[in-house]
Amino acid sequence: MGAPGINGIVETAVYVDDFAIAHQFYGELMGLERVVEGARMWGYTVAPNQMLLIFKRGVSRSDVDSPYGMVPGHSTEGPSHFAFAIARSTLIDWREHLEDKGVEIRSEVRWPQGGISLFFDDPFGNVVELATPGLWPNYQD
Repeated sequence: MGAPGINGIVETAVYVDDFAIAHQFYGELMGLERVVEGARMWGYTVAPNQMLLIFKRGVSRSDVDSPYGMVPGHSTEGPSHFAFAIARSTLIDWREHLEDKGVEIRSEVRWPQGGISLFFDDPFGNVVELATPGLWPNYQD
């Protein structure tokens, strides 16, 4: 018998050294709304049913007991990577927005299935990607 099925990714996490700098990047530059603000994590809405969790590096390694249950500790070492989905029609606007804000695009990749990705770093060295449909077989127009 196979797995019962997955409906999507609810959240992805990135680890940072400074919440204020992270908010300037993810909240102001990327335009995400912060909906959770705690001592170890800030949360941003990305799209319906999708969250970007910003964890303070080194603070979330230990388990956390809450009134709702225990949350296991986690962390990463070095830069991480994730991709935001963007409409093909906004690619030029994003390229110009990043340039206007002084964010260096490290790479632009044109994928065999027709998608285009812009890669750049957040202030903590994490690799952020903006990807149009056509990146993956299941991410098409």
